[in-house]
Amino acid sequence: MRDLLIIGSGPAGLSASLYAKRANLDVLVVEKEYLGTGQIAESAQVDNYIGLAGKSGYDIGEAFRQDAEKFGAEFYEASVTDIKPQNGHWITRLENGESISSKAIIYAAGAVHRRLHVPGEEKFTGNGVSFCALCDGSFYQGKTVAVVGGGDTALDDALYLSDIAGKVYLIHRRDAFRGAEKSVRRVKARANIEVILSANVTGITGESQVEAVMLDNGRRLSVDGVFVAVGMIPQSGMLKHLVRLDPNGYAVADETGETDAPGLFVAGDVRTKRLRQVVTAVADGANAAISASEYLKSINDLSQTTDSEV
Repeated sequence: MRDLLIIGSGPAGLSASLYAKRANLDVLVVEKEYLGTGQIAESAQVDNYIGLAGKSGYDIGEAFRQDAEKFGAEFYEASVTDIKPQNGHWITRLENGESISSKAIIYAAGAVHRRLHVPGEEKFTGNGVSFCALCDGSFYQGKTVAVVGGGDTALDDALYLSDIAGKVYLIHRRDAFRGAEKSVRRVKARANIEVILSANVTGITGESQVEAVMLDNGRRLSVDGVFVAVGMIPQSGMLKHLVRLDPNGYAVADETGETDAPGLFVAGDVRTKRLRQVVTAVADGANAAISASEYLKSINDLSQTTDSEV
């Protein structure tokens, strides 16, 4: 039986594995993709991770993984299908039919961005199409960009980008925004934000880079970049019968990573928090590993006390 099973090998899972190995725990990381490093690998350039600013997301992910391996983290490629408690420990079932027993789990499977599913979106992802204004906004100084979405994230992204870009189109498929009215008023007051309602993006076009956004109302908007802000989907489905989830499906936990299921911790984009960035994912992994270490020490101490009383 393993001391700790970490599910997910993005920045949160890799950080957790490093800290867990430093705590001398027997750790296995289960990853869905061979040599995976999470969504960070999709970023052409990361400018907001201190010490590594300017490097590609792929290179940063590889550096994270190499450090985890240097400290002795083990990796196993498999998809997890089920997690359940059993007699004071955890059983994790894999798609290949195998099961792994562990005393504790750190669940760091992350969240995925909702997609528009229109022509050109996949082609230009990481090269003109972005899902994170905070991550990539600085590349569009004085340029023209489009933000797609109608919730708080889209409104905030448009406001943030309006301080960087020369022109911001905010495109929403409905006739009214779903975000906070205060943010709506601020958006409408910005001279360089043009609001386009009741319009759907039908395609993103360009040769080697994004050049335009096509709308179902017949308009063609010349842009240098597109920011998709239509929500995220936490990969928390297998947790719903184990821990408390918030209305959006994120696992409820503070920065310790502790859930309401003893021995089950969460880290990274899958947990409730304000900011989902690589820096917060790395911090989550460290916190969750320390919490798991303390939990394992407590159950080991309890076991030794019980044995001595027999």
